[in-house]
Amino acid sequence: MCGIVWYFFREYPLAGKAAESGLTGRYATALFELADEGKALDAVAEDLVVLQGAMGESEDMTRLVRSPVLGREEQWKAMSALLDKMGANDLTKKFLGVITANRRLFVLPGIIRSFLAELASRRGEVTADVVSAHPLNDSQIKALEDSLKKALGGKVAIAPRVDPTILGGLIVKVGSRMIDSSLRTQLQKLKFAMKGAA
Repeated sequence: MCGIVWYFFREYPLAGKAAESGLTGRYATALFELADEGKALDAVAEDLVVLQGAMGESEDMTRLVRSPVLGREEQWKAMSALLDKMGANDLTKKFLGVITANRRLFVLPGIIRSFLAELASRRGEVTADVVSAHPLNDSQIKALEDSLKKALGGKVAIAPRVDPTILGGLIVKVGSRMIDSSLRTQLQKLKFAMKGAA
C-alpha cells in the first residue's frame, strides 16, 4: 500500500480545480497511512506540530506556504532548510517534498489539522481547535488541556492556531460546540449594545 500511495501522489498530482478540502483530506490520509505503516505516527505528528507553530508565529513562514509567486524550487529550498534545522523525520521531508513539487504547499495547514485530528481520534481523544491572538506557550496549552478535560470528561488534544485579528482571548471549538471569548467578539457585542441603547 505504501508504495502505491507514494507513487500516486508523486506521479499524479491532484487536479488544480479540486476543492481545497478534498486536497487536504486526500493528502492527510496518504500521510497518515504512510506514517502508520512506517511506525512513525508520533514522529510525524511532532514535526507537524512544530510546522504549525512556525506558521502561527512567522509571517515569512506563512508567506512561504501561501504565496503563489514563489516557485517550487524556492519553496523547497526554504522548507528543506527548516526541516533539516528541526531534525524532521525522513517521511515528513519526503512528503513535504512531494506536495511542494506538486505546488500544493498551500494546503499544508489543513493537512496538519486533518492529520492531528485523525491521530487524536485513533487515541480516543477529542480535538479542540483553539484560536488565539498570540502563540500559546506550553504551560498555557497544558492548563487549557486540563480545563477542557474536566469539562468534557475525556482526553483532549489541542490544535492551536494564531489569528491576530481576534485581538485577545480565545476561540475554542470542540466538534460542533464553540466557545468564543475573543476580545473582537466582546467588542462587537458592546458595539451592538451601545447602538441599541442609543
